[in-house]
Amino acid sequence: MEGFRAYRVREAGKLGGLERASRAELDHGNVVVRTAYAGVNYKDALTASGRPGMARKFPLVCGTDLSGVVESSEDPRFGPGDEVLIHSFGLGAEHDGGFAELGRFPAQWIFPLPGGLSLVEAAALGVAGHSVGVALELLEKNGLRPESGKVLVNGASGGVGSIAIDVLSKLGYHVVALTGKAERAGYLRDLGAAEVLERSSVSLGGRPLEEQLWAAAFDSVGSGQLEWLLRSARRDGLIASIGNAGGNEFAGNVLPFILRGVRLIGVNVNNPRATKLRVWQRLASDWKPRHFERFVRRIRLDELPRAIDALMAGTAWGRHVVDLGKG
Repeated sequence: MEGFRAYRVREAGKLGGLERASRAELDHGNVVVRTAYAGVNYKDALTASGRPGMARKFPLVCGTDLSGVVESSEDPRFGPGDEVLIHSFGLGAEHDGGFAELGRFPAQWIFPLPGGLSLVEAAALGVAGHSVGVALELLEKNGLRPESGKVLVNGASGGVGSIAIDVLSKLGYHVVALTGKAERAGYLRDLGAAEVLERSSVSLGGRPLEEQLWAAAFDSVGSGQLEWLLRSARRDGLIASIGNAGGNEFAGNVLPFILRGVRLIGVNVNNPRATKLRVWQRLASDWKPRHFERFVRRIRLDELPRAIDALMAGTAWGRHVVDLGKG
């Protein structure tokens, strides 16, 4: 019986690890996919590190997104050799995910690879890029345009931040990158940031309202930094809340909302299939990043633990992508 490599968590609260798995252990579904690439997200690091409450079944193959090639299908929408991408739908939490050479998935979770994207580009975008696309669509529906003013990207050197900077700068926005990694300033400017703001220069405490600075902000950090973004937004400013790398809670006040009309917009990627398809078409065309070679860091599956450690320690930057074809 053919075996394949997989990174699995076997017990709540325990660190996962690389294993050999068999086809008999494939999760439920009607399409078998040979994984080509899988993105490494902060959520994946939490799950792979054994953070309680992240894995919803055991054993679990981690990884919330992947791209690959259909090996076999019981659904007429897909056939052997089709290039596809998969993300969300409980992948890497309730269903085996992308950190395995082989996976089986329900056909309704699978998207054809959009024209204009390669398999590695699709995985480099993954759930992070899709989140940026959903956020951008929501902000533009609320009136954001390049002429609106400066757009701040918080958590700038991470996967979501890197993609956001690349896409926004391509579209003509004046992007300000807020980062705790001063040594990555050159990297952020290479992606398209017009300004780089070091987090150590920002006083997160202070007055109920700060100087009006940003027309909009993309925030993947949360906690006190999100509170500061609300206080420093311009009149009718827009804040997209994408992630919680800094924590789930923040203390705030109502003045930004009632005196400046600031709008805090939640970004949920568990959208209808039609929404996902629309966003992916944009990511493959006018929203396609220009600098994949700068923010993508390909690694082997056996290098995944090191990438997970870096994400947990807060030292990671760019977007790690596991190349399942390597070693």
